[in-house]
Amino acid sequence: MRLATFTDYGLRVLMRLAGAPEKPISTGQIAREFAISQHHLAKVVSDLGLGGFVRSERGRSGGLRLMRPAHEITLGQVVRHLERKFAIVECFRADGGECVLRPRCRLRPQLSAAREAFMAELDRTTLEDCAWPGAGPGGRVVAAE
Repeated sequence: MRLATFTDYGLRVLMRLAGAPEKPISTGQIAREFAISQHHLAKVVSDLGLGGFVRSERGRSGGLRLMRPAHEITLGQVVRHLERKFAIVECFRADGGECVLRPRCRLRPQLSAAREAFMAELDRTTLEDCAWPGAGPGGRVVAAE
């Protein structure tokens, strides 16, 4: 299964916030650390806010924070929310797509079961389990040793 880049960025944001829950972090800082367009990241952050995962605080000491403790948020919850716009295959789209196999397709149930197994596995992991501690020198992400 391939996740959308949008979802990948959302997970990165949440992992970063989980790594420093005591202090707000700006979208700009996260964009710099992960080398992501701030404009694109702002859209991701907005969707995370709609999903009840982050809140934004304004002002000099403002920034993003998790709305709930990291141990209460599973990767499955996040992926389900962020991937709701993206279909694994055409017939999974909200409008049903235009697949001519749909009435008698034997693949759809298998793909559905695989998707549910994938999500069940993600439900076993919380943001706390994969929190990212932050940037290294120079403000960029450094590989773990």
